[in-house]
Amino acid sequence: MNTRLYFVRHGESEANVLGVISNRGAVHGLTERGRRQVEALALELRGAGVTQVYSSPLLRARETADILATALDVVCEVTDALREFDCGVAEGRSDPAAWALHRSVVDAWMEHGDLDARIEEGESFVDIQDRFVPFVRGLIESYEEVAPVILVGHGGLYQCMLPIVLENLDRGAVFRLPNAGYVLAEVSAGKLLCLQGCGQPMVGSE
Repeated sequence: MNTRLYFVRHGESEANVLGVISNRGAVHGLTERGRRQVEALALELRGAGVTQVYSSPLLRARETADILATALDVVCEVTDALREFDCGVAEGRSDPAAWALHRSVVDAWMEHGDLDARIEEGESFVDIQDRFVPFVRGLIESYEEVAPVILVGHGGLYQCMLPIVLENLDRGAVFRLPNAGYVLAEVSAGKLLCLQGCGQPMVGSE
């Protein structure tokens, strides 16, 4: 049996509703709607044979992971590798100027290849890659021929990082996950291959 990794985005959070950039600390947990979304996901994954949940340390992700781990009766482990990217001086803000900074740095990474770009006091693409990619590669090595695991993270993180670690898709692949949505990947011959994104089969580029 090849190991499967479920890259899950957290449920709807208070930050989503308020439009706040909230990528630090234990603030802005799930809304009631977000909890219901995650409970529905737990029901969907009940027969998947998941044996471990890993979570970003941010509150909305931890609450998502706790719901999943409790429902599936598995252990949850928190790791900074799955944290959303730090937005520096834009953190804690909801004003248009802060979101313009957010858009500009993501565009610099994804459209222009400027991987060292960052919001002042925030993280660059390279910073995110240096914590996320080794963690996922470690899972691939550790969990080959082992039952599935869930990774609870964030939309921006997955948008940037999944095209790097999923080897059957090109770097231009776009992942915009809804709350409590997931990308399903499988380890095959030491490679991580994308099977589904948001419930839809993914067509590889190889």
